[in-house]
Amino acid sequence: MIAVKDTTAASMLDMSAPEFRRLVDAGVLPPPCRIGKHERWRVDTIKAVVNGDASWPDDEDIEA
Repeated sequence: MIAVKDTTAASMLDMSAPEFRRLVDAGVLPPPCRIGKHERWRVDTIKAVVNGDASWPDDEDIEA
């Protein structure tokens, strides 16, 4: 398992870290796993979102 911090995960989805965090907090993107004190996102989960193997919200599902 490879896990990355929020800035890297956001970059993988071509978005800013604050936008990524907002989508995570809204439940649109998966939550992080904990490694000790650190929050990290699994690369395979991010890839699943990009590949369409995990759900991606419609624009109307995302609150501004």
